[in-house]
Amino acid sequence: MGLLVLGIDPGTRLVGYGLVEVEKGKYRAIDYGFFRVDTKRAFPKRLKQIHEAISDLIKKSQPDALAVEEVYVSQNAKTTLRLGHARGVIILAAVEQGIPVAEYAPREVKQAVLGRGGATKDQVMWMMARLLHISMDDLQEDAADGLAVALCHGLRNSGYTAQILNMKK
Repeated sequence: MGLLVLGIDPGTRLVGYGLVEVEKGKYRAIDYGFFRVDTKRAFPKRLKQIHEAISDLIKKSQPDALAVEEVYVSQNAKTTLRLGHARGVIILAAVEQGIPVAEYAPREVKQAVLGRGGATKDQVMWMMARLLHISMDDLQEDAADGLAVALCHGLRNSGYTAQILNMKK
């Protein structure tokens, strides 16, 4: 079995995830999806919900590593801060279970999986569907981002370069 990476696209309303196995230049999606955070709850309760969902996902999937996207700094400081809190409970869930954590900037993820850091969300979805043999109809934006983060980490830590467009599956 290859390197099994759980990638997380953090959020305070939706949290995307993707579980990817990378082995000898080959990669495949094992699981992916997203979960909704109950926005009617007080913010601390939402953080608890995120932590519990990620903890359960880690227990279920038993990844070798967790990769999480870094905070995208927006003009709204409150939004950025809240996203940082969400990332904190995600990282805590991994550390509590002894899972190594890697963090990647959004541009770095896009560069690794698409070859350009300025790619759009639609381009990330298209590329994840193509590379991981997933129907576009079955792929949601946040799940695609989770898969991209996982694939970025898997490729960077398997000895292969980011030139995945030339890799054979």
